Amino acid sequence: MTSSAAKAVEQAVAIQDVHKSYGNIEVLKGVSLTVAKGEVVCIIGPSGSGKSTLIRCVNALTPFDSGSIRVFDIDVHDPRLDKLALRRRVGMVFQQYNLFPHRTALQNVMMAPVHVLRQDRKQVEERAYALLKKVRLAGREHSYPGEMSGGQQQRVAIARSLAMSPDVMLFDEVTAALDPETVGEVLLTIKELAAEGMTCILVTHEMRFAREVADHVYFTDRGVIVEHGPPEELFGAPKDPRTREFLGKVM
Repeated sequence: MTSSAAKAVEQAVAIQDVHKSYGNIEVLKGVSLTVAKGEVVCIIGPSGSGKSTLIRCVNALTPFDSGSIRVFDIDVHDPRLDKLALRRRVGMVFQQYNLFPHRTALQNVMMAPVHVLRQDRKQVEERAYALLKKVRLAGREHSYPGEMSGGQQQRVAIARSLAMSPDVMLFDEVTAALDPETVGEVLLTIKELAAEGMTCILVTHEMRFAREVADHVYFTDRGVIVEHGPPEELFGAPKDPRTREFLGKVM
C-alpha cells in the first residue's frame, strides 16, 4: 500500500456497538460507524433517533453504557480519559451558540486557548483575527454577540472551536435555531472547512446540504442505523422502506 493510500484510510473516529440509556429509555441500541481522516459524514433522521446523543458521546460530553469509541489513539470510554486532551482534538459546535454575551467576538475566540491551554496571548490574538476572517467576519472582531445576527454568532462559535486546532469537528444541528436567510452563510463556512480536508461529523436536517457535502450519510431511527451509504445512493435510491418514508417527507 502506498503512503497516500494509507493516509486515505486512516481512521479518525471509530464507533463500535455503542449503547446508551436514560433510565428505561434506550437511546442508542448498538450503533457502529467509522469516519476516515478527512472524511465528511452526515447523520440524518427524525427527532429522538439518537443523533445528537451519539456525537456528544464522541466528545465525552455524554457518557455511554457500553461499546467503544476511539478518536485516533484516544479511548473515549477509558475511565482515565484526559478530557482536555480529547477536546483539543475534537471541536464541537452546538445548535445554540453559547457565546459569552459580555465578551466581543475576538475575546470569545481567544478565551479557551489563553485560559485553558495557556498559550501566548499575542499569538492567540493573531490566530483569532485570522479565524474570524476565515469565517467572513473581518471587521466584526470587536462586536458583542448581541450586536450580531444568529448566523454571525454561529460563525463566531465555529471560529472559537477552530481556535483549539482540532483534528475533528462535530456539528450538532448548527442551523436549527437560525433564520432561513442566515442558514446559507453558516453552511458555506462548513463546506469550506470540509473542502480544506477537515474531518467532520454533522448531525443535520439540511438534506440538500448533506447530499452535496457528505462523503457518507447515515440514516438513524429509534437508536439504530437503518441505512448508510454514499449520498448519491442513500438519497437517490434508498433501499430500506423506513429511509424512503423519511426522505419522502423531508425532501
